[in-house]
Amino acid sequence: MLYTKMLIPTLRETPSEAESISHKLLLRAGYVRQLASGLYIYLPLAWRVLGRINEIIRQEMNEIGAQEISMPVLHPADVWMKTGRWYEIKDEMFRLKDRSERDMCLAMTHEEIMTWLASGEIRSYRDLPQVWYQIQTKLRDEARPKSGILRTREFIMKDSYSFDKDNEGLEKNYKLHEEAYHRIYKRCGLRFFQVDSDPGMMGGATAHEFMAPSPAGEDDMVICDSCGYAANLELAVSTPPALKRIAMEYEDVSTPAMKTVAEVASFLGLGKEYFLKSLLLIADRGPVLAMVRGDHELHEAKCKKIIGEFRPATKDEVIGILGVEAGFIGPMDHDVSIIADDTLKEGIYVSGANKSDYHKKGVIPGKHFKPEWRDLHSAKEGESCPHCSAPLRIEKVIEIGNIFKLGTKYSEPLNAVFLNKEGEEKPVVMGSYGIGPARIAAAAIEQNHDQDGIIWPETIAPFDIEIIPLNPKDDKCATVSLEIYNKLIESGKEVLYDDRDERPGVKFKDADLIGIPCQVVIGMKGLKEGVVEIKKRKNKSTIKVKIEDAVEEILKVSHY
Repeated sequence: MLYTKMLIPTLRETPSEAESISHKLLLRAGYVRQLASGLYIYLPLAWRVLGRINEIIRQEMNEIGAQEISMPVLHPADVWMKTGRWYEIKDEMFRLKDRSERDMCLAMTHEEIMTWLASGEIRSYRDLPQVWYQIQTKLRDEARPKSGILRTREFIMKDSYSFDKDNEGLEKNYKLHEEAYHRIYKRCGLRFFQVDSDPGMMGGATAHEFMAPSPAGEDDMVICDSCGYAANLELAVSTPPALKRIAMEYEDVSTPAMKTVAEVASFLGLGKEYFLKSLLLIADRGPVLAMVRGDHELHEAKCKKIIGEFRPATKDEVIGILGVEAGFIGPMDHDVSIIADDTLKEGIYVSGANKSDYHKKGVIPGKHFKPEWRDLHSAKEGESCPHCSAPLRIEKVIEIGNIFKLGTKYSEPLNAVFLNKEGEEKPVVMGSYGIGPARIAAAAIEQNHDQDGIIWPETIAPFDIEIIPLNPKDDKCATVSLEIYNKLIESGKEVLYDDRDERPGVKFKDADLIGIPCQVVIGMKGLKEGVVEIKKRKNKSTIKVKIEDAVEEILKVSHY
């Protein structure tokens, strides 16, 4: 492909709206342009990258027996109503009415529609298993689109769905997808982790996420480098250091105007880990008093799984329900539900005394109050792994895929059933599996770049090789360059030929910016010596080779 025939609008300055590294480089290197908040146009280079990623995905999906189909993006509401998600999903869903005033929505995902199809096409156990997939547009009305193509309102997703007669079949398809995803990410050149995750709005019993480490990540992942334990922070379990036992009498202590753990800890000369942090929450089931250790934070997602949707109580609600000012709440003598973090089972603590300007020393959980014990705290770096006791670390990550064991969550309400060998009607057992191709591209940039631009992994680069003739108007330079270009194309390589009449410095800067893995520099000085220069973008190493050996040597360097 000739450079002058392509749209590659590189920029010298970073646009002010750019946030993450991938966002900045995709804009500067002429890969994307922003139409509106969370809406991006993929220019030719970006579309070639996505095409290569999608081809890897297709190959691996086909390898496990998945069949590609295409589903509509516009859905009738009644299908979503049957599963209840029409009502459960709030502002993230784009909703509209057609000209007949029929409620419709734009696809956030396709569980309902895939299950609807299965309900009409699957009749017998002989029809199972089935695995269907698509690479299709999805839309989500993100409240805060950011980080370029990492969080958008319109995006492309590979979503696949398995249909089995029993849980044994689901386990098999789940494992097949798990292994396929590992191969996909490795082929795309990513560092990644598979972690336990919360099924969330998708439902089902078990879920895993695939995470690519990056400072631009919006999720936190807890990792044990010793045994390999890894989990999304929403599910991560950790063991804090054991408290050193100290003697404390059960007594009130005056703490005038001191409401925070930090203030009282400093006043009493104790570490924050010796305090009970009491939080009054208003849930659908009523008020709940949640307790965590003073040096911990309540994890909202973990709490939500236990008590459902909730919000913090207002100051007036705290007084009205507990009869005490916020900041002096203790867990003793209240007629409300109490849930306490498992880490509080051992130790003696300080809590609010349930009267203004006082705290209570010597509080023993289980003795002075009887809670429901649950895992409520956010894991902290340095705390111990629950499996091997090694220190945990926390890393920022980009979610690049997820897999879910849905079971019969969708097949039952949508009547996707089959007749088993005994002639009994049974619901189909389902799994759902998603990958974001654009997130793979962004993660690859986040993990592979330098101060000069993108360094694409060879398998997903828009081109394998870029030929850079420094004097394209010179007959010899043009002849040698085009001869190498044509031979490389004949060998099956994707090649970009920079035929622009630009200064060498401009060509070099653009080449490094757009990040094609192998650069072939052909200049007059080298031609006089009978050589061309091959440069690896990743480490900027260069070798000079004879013109007659150039194609063979380039193919060795560009081995993909």
